[in-house]
Amino acid sequence: MANNYNECIIGIGSNIYPEKHIESALAILHREVLVESVSTLVKTAPVGITCQNDFLNGAVKILTPVSRKAFKNYLKQLENRLGRDRSLPKFGPRVIDLDIIVWNNEIVDNDYYTRDFVKNSVDELLSTSNCNLT
Repeated sequence: MANNYNECIIGIGSNIYPEKHIESALAILHREVLVESVSTLVKTAPVGITCQNDFLNGAVKILTPVSRKAFKNYLKQLENRLGRDRSLPKFGPRVIDLDIIVWNNEIVDNDYYTRDFVKNSVDELLSTSNCNLT
């Protein structure tokens, strides 16, 4: 880990023009934070509300000097900048979804254990960094 930087893996997903919105989110992340790597993006069926478009999902490994709380707030602001409509149902369609999955090698989102596409994307990034999760 770089000097005084937190290592974070975020899940990224979209099912409203997903290629466009994920590309936009990644471009902003590359400009505003230190992106180390991006996983393969995979198409996944929606969870919960099934009568909607499939999602495109993956993960992004970044380094940040800010706290976990501050970075979570940054991700929510980034979702807002990209047009995320928070009035839609929790498992409904979205232009972008950015969630902290791993923080300094600790799993902090249970989706890692319950959704294969999250686990596979995170594991892909971890396999390139020789990290072990706690």
